[in-house]
Amino acid sequence: MSSDTTLPSDCAVQISGLSKRYTISRDNSGETTLTERMVSDVKRAGKFLLRSREDGETRGSREFWALNDVSFDIGKGQKLGIMGRNGAGKSTLLKILSRVTEPTKGRVAIRGRVASLLEVGTGFNPELTGRENVFLNGAILGMSQREIRRKFDEIAAFAEVDGFLDTPVKRYSSGMYVRLAFAVAAHLDSEILIVDEVLAVGDAQFQKKCLGKMDDAASGGRTVIFVSHSSATVARLCTHAILLDRGQMVMRGSSQDVIRRYLGSETATETKFVLPPDDSKDLNLLKVELNPGGDGSTRLLYEAPIAFRLTYRVNRRTRDCMIWLAVQTREGQIVFCTADSDRAPELLLHREEGLYETTVEFPARWLNYGEYSVVVGLIRTSPVEVFYREEALIFEIDESGMPSAVTGTGSRGGLVQPELPWTMSRVG
Repeated sequence: MSSDTTLPSDCAVQISGLSKRYTISRDNSGETTLTERMVSDVKRAGKFLLRSREDGETRGSREFWALNDVSFDIGKGQKLGIMGRNGAGKSTLLKILSRVTEPTKGRVAIRGRVASLLEVGTGFNPELTGRENVFLNGAILGMSQREIRRKFDEIAAFAEVDGFLDTPVKRYSSGMYVRLAFAVAAHLDSEILIVDEVLAVGDAQFQKKCLGKMDDAASGGRTVIFVSHSSATVARLCTHAILLDRGQMVMRGSSQDVIRRYLGSETATETKFVLPPDDSKDLNLLKVELNPGGDGSTRLLYEAPIAFRLTYRVNRRTRDCMIWLAVQTREGQIVFCTADSDRAPELLLHREEGLYETTVEFPARWLNYGEYSVVVGLIRTSPVEVFYREEALIFEIDESGMPSAVTGTGSRGGLVQPELPWTMSRVG
């Protein structure tokens, strides 16, 4: 990667043949074991990795190409959205652009300084105060001490944490954490601003404020690169977009054209979504299932209730965390959000070690017909940890049995189509 001043004057980023390969270790069953990881780490440290024959793979491992021969240019001042399903390579692309990781093959040429917000509070130290973390994170992003001092009041005002600047950030709520992290990155005098879905964990007012800030950045000539599953947000913010699928770019064009292609792509048919175990986390979400024990269909009847089962492991006794689930339209509009602590607030006090299953069900005769996606995640407030996964599952509500279908009155608007009780009495 290089910072290239020889690029055309109207070009901010030039990507040529970009590829990124990861080697995934595994045992005979295909799952990584703790012993294997320990042995592998020792071998890497001693440079004794066994090499396979012609394909270059390590014995007992496989290659995974997160990106494969991706090429495109980003114009100066352009607002580009990057879309694609989970595992498409979106975050890997942004990590390469942000110099977090190096490509296996290909070249990236960038004109100007890059400010990136890939994960909430990357570079924050929970033991330091908000004020100290502003200076620390600003320095990590490439700001000078003089520049940070000049912008400090503006950063604090944007983050709306003035009264807590001298409080350790480990005592911040997740919303405060997000606001401060975004404020630092957004106020860096950079030519290119990269944002990876962080807006999804903020409240509606904060999201609106951030979108306005990115609009201002683009209007001022800065290039904005934005990753999101939310079609509505991409349409609102970006003029152009690219669509990634399994590490390859399958389309580039106006944001509206790319969104239509994205929404019209093959609908997932899986009723189960599995996440890898992670012993480094106190609480690890492992699996999400749609209608466990059902017929395995993602096309659901309006007249039947819908259930979700989430499996998670508590690796170490923990507190101040909740597991949540949201259902949203394919355009990214949230229908509802629910958490396991809503009716069991004691879960916020402590969770003991062990493997757990929790099920949530919402009633029949509720959602309108159409496609919906499921977002799952967890939030811990102390220390702050935010994890979420969009489009963990996708399902469709069939319109048969709906009041509008039965009466032949045509489709009704709205996200829900409930059967509500009406009372009638003759008064004359």
